[in-house]
Amino acid sequence: MLSDNLQRRVLVLVVWLAILSFLLFFMTYLQISIGFERAADGSLVLSESASYFGFGGTFLFTGFRVIRVILWMSIVIVTVRFLLYVIFRAATRSTGDNELSSLGRTVLTVVIYIVAFFIIFQTQFPGIQLAPLFTGSTILGIVVGLALQDTLGNLFAGIALQADKSFQVGDVITVPTQGQGIVEAVSWRGVKIRTFQDKVILISNSIIGKATIEVAAKDHLNARLVKFNTIYTTSPAKVISVVREAVRQVDNVSQKRRPKVRIWNLGDNGIDWEVKYWPNNYRTFNDTDALIRQRIWYAFQREGIDFAYPTRTIYTARQSDEEEVFVETADEKLERINGVAIFAPLSTEETERISRYSHVRVFAPEEPVIVAGEKGDSMFIVHSGSVSVRIKDNGELRTLNTIKPGGFFGEMGLLSGEPRAADVIADCETRVIEIRRSVLEPLFASNPELLRVIAEIVEERREVLESEVDETTFTTDSPDEARTVDRLRKFFGFD
Repeated sequence: MLSDNLQRRVLVLVVWLAILSFLLFFMTYLQISIGFERAADGSLVLSESASYFGFGGTFLFTGFRVIRVILWMSIVIVTVRFLLYVIFRAATRSTGDNELSSLGRTVLTVVIYIVAFFIIFQTQFPGIQLAPLFTGSTILGIVVGLALQDTLGNLFAGIALQADKSFQVGDVITVPTQGQGIVEAVSWRGVKIRTFQDKVILISNSIIGKATIEVAAKDHLNARLVKFNTIYTTSPAKVISVVREAVRQVDNVSQKRRPKVRIWNLGDNGIDWEVKYWPNNYRTFNDTDALIRQRIWYAFQREGIDFAYPTRTIYTARQSDEEEVFVETADEKLERINGVAIFAPLSTEETERISRYSHVRVFAPEEPVIVAGEKGDSMFIVHSGSVSVRIKDNGELRTLNTIKPGGFFGEMGLLSGEPRAADVIADCETRVIEIRRSVLEPLFASNPELLRVIAEIVEERREVLESEVDETTFTTDSPDEARTVDRLRKFFGFD
């Protein structure tokens, strides 16, 4: 049973064929009546009786042939359009691909029309060869090719896209630098998409054929990501539970796939999260994203969860000529210095001066504070941690002593200018107070009696060190107190 539309097209086809056939028959009758005759091959030619037309007869003969070409092409066009409609109508029903059917019908129609025109023209004008005419017109072909470059590019790109079936009407596509929207139509020229701002964009096939397109198929679950953040003090397990339950209750969120709530970054201001969900209708993802953000806000209000706000803590550092890694208060340093035996003879003002101009240094575990053999112009007081005094004994390091907080070392190098007698290594992260030679010089210049007192202490510590060190490892002249005072005076430039 034929449909009403098909019945109407059949009726139109019969009427047109009847009219065109009558016109062809009438032209044949008219030509014969004015003196034309049939040749051996059945075609009508100009007879001798019609020669009285002269040049006008030849012109009339050519005109009849042109009209015949037009009538025959009309018959071909009417017939081809009807047949292609029937064929591609059936193909569309079986495949459901309207775009491919439309594009294929256009291409096939053009090919059939060209072939039919060549055949009909050759039957009416057998003496004229069209092939040499087209192949010989090189310049014309180049001009036409350049003029149709974009059109042909769109045509072949459209054929490739439809053959590949990259996307269909109803899919959401994103074309870089062009836009994002829902595909409404695909033709031989381009693709028409409707953006989410309800605007229509027509993108040529040649552009789409070269671009990297993101396609969200209408018959597929396509995932979406919604991001938010929380403060660091909020339990991640609680956030995951609250957000997942809020998202699952949103309309258009597919129940076939469980939403995923996960941490994607530990940011400067808080924990950055993302929700991955699958909408049933991807074309309304903007509304669904907005609704999910709204539901998360209300869920956070109920559960007492806070969003992260941009925050920044600024620390200011004191700038000095010599930067200190660790800064101690004046009282702490002064207390340590007052506990050192060699500074016992100093007045309060003198120890305060030493504290004011001394510096706190920090050393890593196993880092040398002083190295044996080096010349030094400073001494150290252990403020925190501990250090080990080590010497080489038969090629191996031997620990002579461990100095705890409050202990001091390096004073012999500071006061006499002698090379360091041993290595001093930090046992752990250790802070020491460093006192340089330049700090003590003014004190000795104003109070020479200090040199004698300090010389006694230096000699006592030297005797202790010599008693612990084998003579083959560590040797010294063991000068007496008077000689030590003379050396101190000479070292500090008081002679």
